Formats: sequence, structure tokens, C-alpha cells
Amino acid sequence: MQRWYAFRSKPNKEEFVSQQVQIQGIEAYYPHIRVQPVNPRSRKSKPYFPGYLFVRVELSQVGQSIFQWIPGGLGLVGFGGNPAPVEDELVNGIRTRVDAIAQAGGELFYGLKPGDEVYIKSGPFAGYHAIFDAGLPGKERVRVLLQLLSDRSIPVELSASQIRTRR
Repeated sequence: MQRWYAFRSKPNKEEFVSQQVQIQGIEAYYPHIRVQPVNPRSRKSKPYFPGYLFVRVELSQVGQSIFQWIPGGLGLVGFGGNPAPVEDELVNGIRTRVDAIAQAGGELFYGLKPGDEVYIKSGPFAGYHAIFDAGLPGKERVRVLLQLLSDRSIPVELSASQIRTRR
């Protein structure tokens, strides 16, 4: 029976190790989230669990030693020398959470909830404070509520890169 196991990697090698595992014909899940870097040449994603990924394998058939020789890998996580399986529900929960972060626009919106105050840093409304309403899927856009001259809040759609949190 195939089970999930946590697999340690060297720092900043999670994606490479995931590829190496897949080359061996083993299912791998590397949870990562999109980031919006200041430098356009820097990485566009970062690991959700730095230094770890998940592998799904029937350990009795493949053997534990294969994971000791994968380039960039540091071995399976275990206790007392025995690899510890990870429940399917936990991996599915992580997938759901990572997908929700991706739908919300990536790291910028991690933990951002409707009603949170944001600052508009560029564009025609630069300098205004607004209320985050929702991340708009597929276009890295957000909807914020902006209060101008009246007491009424006006919904405005902006690029995700135009706002920052107040935290």
C-alpha cells in the first residue's frame, strides 16, 4: 500500500529534489506558493514548508535507501530510524490550503481577509487606504473598497502588485 512520507531536502533544493524523485518514478508533492518579488529575476515561488516535500511510495517495494542517494535529498523523516508515514488527509489538507492561497493571489494575500485594511502604493489611487474585499482569480487582481468623498465605499479592481498590507 502506498503511503505519503515527508522527505527532507537541502536548503533551497526542494523543487530540484522533487524533480529527481519523479525521475525515479515516484510520486512527489512539493507545496509552494507564488510570491511577488521586488527583483524580477528572483524566484517566483517559495516552498510552503522550507526543506521538505512529500513522496508517495510503497516503502516495502522501493526500499528506504533510494532516498539516501537522491541528489539534494537528506532522507525520509522518521523516528527511531523508521520513516514515519503522513496521513492522506493531512496531505490533502495542505493541497487545499496551498490552492486557496494560489486562488487568493499568492503570498501577498496569505492571511488577508475581507475587511482588512490595505494601502494602495501605486496607480491613480496611490496613497489611499482601502479595505480588502476579495482576490480575483486568474488575473492577479484584487477588489478593494475605497471611500472617497462620500460615506459610500466604491469597489475598485486593482493589480495585486498595487497594494500592500498595513501590517
